[in-house]
Amino acid sequence: MHFNIERFFYYIPKLLPYLKATFTYVAVALGISLILGAVLTEFKLGKNKALKNFGIAYTATFRSVPPVVLLFLVYYGLPNIVHVNPQNRMFYVCVTLTLLCSASISEIMRGAYQSVPRGQYEAGESVGLTNLQIVRRIMLPQAFYFALPNLSSIIIGLLKDGSLAFTIGLVDIFGKANLLNNTTFSKYILEIYTALTLIYWFIAFIIEKISALLDSILSQEKNKKERSKGGAK
Repeated sequence: MHFNIERFFYYIPKLLPYLKATFTYVAVALGISLILGAVLTEFKLGKNKALKNFGIAYTATFRSVPPVVLLFLVYYGLPNIVHVNPQNRMFYVCVTLTLLCSASISEIMRGAYQSVPRGQYEAGESVGLTNLQIVRRIMLPQAFYFALPNLSSIIIGLLKDGSLAFTIGLVDIFGKANLLNNTTFSKYILEIYTALTLIYWFIAFIIEKISALLDSILSQEKNKKERSKGGAK
């Protein structure tokens, strides 16, 4: 089997339009997961034993189930609980990825929050800030700094796990690659999947670069604040 470079470049623009579906479920799942993950983190760090056990059980459950298994459970099981259009495959993919992602994000947030020195919270209390103000102004910005490297991995993970959407008939970039391969009877399988690999790699590369840039900006801001505090002393 010979690699046809012309076909390789031919298939790249054929795949790119289907990134819209891929970016849609990544964005929706990430947005909802950040909110749900924050709630689960609050449960796990809180004093309510029932909520704490729920948060721990939720995380343990959805971090242990293979993505494709959970996708099938959601796709075939959810319509038996609530009325959902079975043709709305994007909905099922978003629900599945949200369940998976929120469990991981809650652990990242918990670890990041606990990485912030307790003295920061006590310092906020000493100047009369409320609990909400301390969390919003002091704890969360610093926790975000600790969580940022892992969040970029979460986004890349969503990108890869979402490729399983083709198993229930959603045509994203991976699904389109499969369709192209089927229509050509695998004649250009190397060219199609090499083009797909390149696109996935490029997106992951951009995500990592953005994460590194944000990390650099946050580090500079943190150093400026520490120098200003040192100068004030």
